[in-house]
Amino acid sequence: MTRKSVLIVDDDVDIREILAEMLLERGFEVATAANGLEALRVLRSMTVRPAVILLDLMMPVMDGYGFLAQRRLDPALLSIPLAIVTAGHGVDLDRLGDGLQILAKPFDVPQLVGVLHTLGSEGAPSA
Repeated sequence: MTRKSVLIVDDDVDIREILAEMLLERGFEVATAANGLEALRVLRSMTVRPAVILLDLMMPVMDGYGFLAQRRLDPALLSIPLAIVTAGHGVDLDRLGDGLQILAKPFDVPQLVGVLHTLGSEGAPSA
């Protein structure tokens, strides 16, 4: 069985570390980035792309909205399922696009893991 991989994009180092540790304990492979620009660099340098991206919206350098705009221009990145993780203050739903899963901070761990499994299955290559 292949382990599912997740890219966590969040500027809060504590949240990145807690999420990474929690997901590693549940059998996921984890990569992290501190902002959208770093996430683009990480994704473009990976030989095997993650099954899912967890994206915070409010970050310095390049926020989640900027990352989403860049992602829309790259079919390879657009094919990776993505969920928004946010404290939920002032989310601009019009800028997110349709169909994105939004997970509120603080996280409900079973819900988060369930969403990752569901999204990871959607992005899996079909046989």
